[in-house]
Amino acid sequence: MTTITSAKNTSQPPRWLGQRFRSLGESLTPGQLAATGRQMLLPLIGILVFVGFWHLAAPQVDTSLGSFPGPAQVLEQSGQLWQEHVNQRERADKFIAMQEERNARILADNPEAEVRIRDYPGAPTFPDQILTSLVTVLAGFIVATAIAVPLGIVVGLNRHFQAAVNPLIQVFKPVSPLAWLPLVTMVVSATYVSDDPMFEKSFLTSMITVTLCSLWPTLINTSVGVAAVNPDLLNVSRVLRLSFWTHVRKVVLPSSVPMIFTGLRVSLGIAWMVLIAAEMLAQSPGLGKFVWDEFQNGSSQSLSRIMVAVLAIGFIGFVLDRVMLLIQRRVAWNE
Repeated sequence: MTTITSAKNTSQPPRWLGQRFRSLGESLTPGQLAATGRQMLLPLIGILVFVGFWHLAAPQVDTSLGSFPGPAQVLEQSGQLWQEHVNQRERADKFIAMQEERNARILADNPEAEVRIRDYPGAPTFPDQILTSLVTVLAGFIVATAIAVPLGIVVGLNRHFQAAVNPLIQVFKPVSPLAWLPLVTMVVSATYVSDDPMFEKSFLTSMITVTLCSLWPTLINTSVGVAAVNPDLLNVSRVLRLSFWTHVRKVVLPSSVPMIFTGLRVSLGIAWMVLIAAEMLAQSPGLGKFVWDEFQNGSSQSLSRIMVAVLAIGFIGFVLDRVMLLIQRRVAWNE
């Protein structure tokens, strides 16, 4: 009899799991449950309304390449782009395997022979260009942050330095990436000369352009956050006679972290937008070049592929902002 009872218990969920769900249900009031439902339902309704309007309006728009693509065509092309990526990876793996077999035969005949494996010469696929754009934008954003945060702290701490630097900030802040790009391209081409470069010139051009256009929000927000530190905290720091670095690390940074991250989120969004424009104009590898190439291609599938890229750009920008928000919640004391 005991054996039968234990067998029945093993088929049931653990007791602690049922208690956990009961406690969760008891902790949420009907109003909270309704609010949670609205938070999940309303965005879904908005997306469905947008997709429905897109589906109905797309066939009404005629272009030189045919009707504007609807959701079905865009979904079909996204699957095709992924399949092209899979096929390209298979060909690349076979290309590398053939070289390895050839090198093994050469080394068997002559162990001292010099062999190497060349990269697959195929064109980058859509996921490859997404990865290239992400690497470029993160590199430019990190460089911009490394410049803007320390400079913003100095500007916020010293009003004389702030008065001297503020005109330069106000002049360079609104400059478009379309204006920076030719200058950066010429400077990189003239100064970055090497037989075996560590980075491609196109990568440096896009990264520097992103840096120049995205550092200003972080710089301004950091300086404002530092200048707005509670005077009582500043008085405590003076009484304790903290050193400059200790004052910055213990008082200034913790107080200004919320403003700094607000600037970082804005800067990252600007960096992502600037990068796409820079890649289109400079023909640098990435999503911007993919959009421009499809536009120049002019095939019946080009509009659908461009729309896939547009949705990918928007979704990636959203994810980057959510990641920065999560980091802010981990770091900022007020979160």
